[in-house]
Amino acid sequence: MRIGLFDIDNPVNSFEWMIFLTKKYLSMFLEGTWLTLYIAVLGTLLGFVLGYVIGIIQDVKINQGDLFIKKVLIRILKMISHIYVEIFRDTPMIVQAMIIYYGIRQMGVDLTPIVAGVLVTVLNTGAYMAETVRAGIGSIDIGQREGAWSMGMSPMKTMLYIVLPQAFKNIIPEMANTFLTNLKMTSVLNVIAVQELFMAAKTVGGNYYKYFESYLVIAVIYFVLCFFFNKIFGLLEKKMNGKKDYALAVEYLDNQ
Repeated sequence: MRIGLFDIDNPVNSFEWMIFLTKKYLSMFLEGTWLTLYIAVLGTLLGFVLGYVIGIIQDVKINQGDLFIKKVLIRILKMISHIYVEIFRDTPMIVQAMIIYYGIRQMGVDLTPIVAGVLVTVLNTGAYMAETVRAGIGSIDIGQREGAWSMGMSPMKTMLYIVLPQAFKNIIPEMANTFLTNLKMTSVLNVIAVQELFMAAKTVGGNYYKYFESYLVIAVIYFVLCFFFNKIFGLLEKKMNGKKDYALAVEYLDNQ
């Protein structure tokens, strides 16, 4: 079959091989793309929730009037969260995947590669998002908390209804970057036999010993996915920022 100047049934150059491999193994590439998206989306969302929890724990203040048991509990939680963040921020994701997958299986738990891949992504994302959430919470003016407290709101309600919604808006760009990073970092999960996009390319390339062309195919797929989601997050950020062409009420009244 010829497409213009290219014969994709008898490929002779890299471009023809890319078309040939894509056509013949389209289902494998699609399955790999779906699994990559599944792990990246689920891992980022759950990791974001985990990061929020850890970020809130790190932001909790210990007051002089707190009960002794409360002070001890908060310190223990802070220590655990700090150790967790340091471990997962200071070790490569590929090593984490190997340790978690094979370590859990050695304990007699029948852990599938996909579940292990999602778990690794969640824990890795949570560690990075924890610092982002903590910084986002810290960016909110302390006066807003004090104002809420003076109106009788508890520290928990102040955090849920005043601080976190604003912090969420501030950390959307970093959340988008984390998701795009996860989308690409799922490629390291092939070391624990997750059949994601990189593993699909590795398998396809091995059938004809055309690794270069096979990896070029998934490079295009990764680029399209990242470009698409980058635009989506850009629109979301713009939407949450609101309109910039508004007029202040004072200016409107002055013109009446």
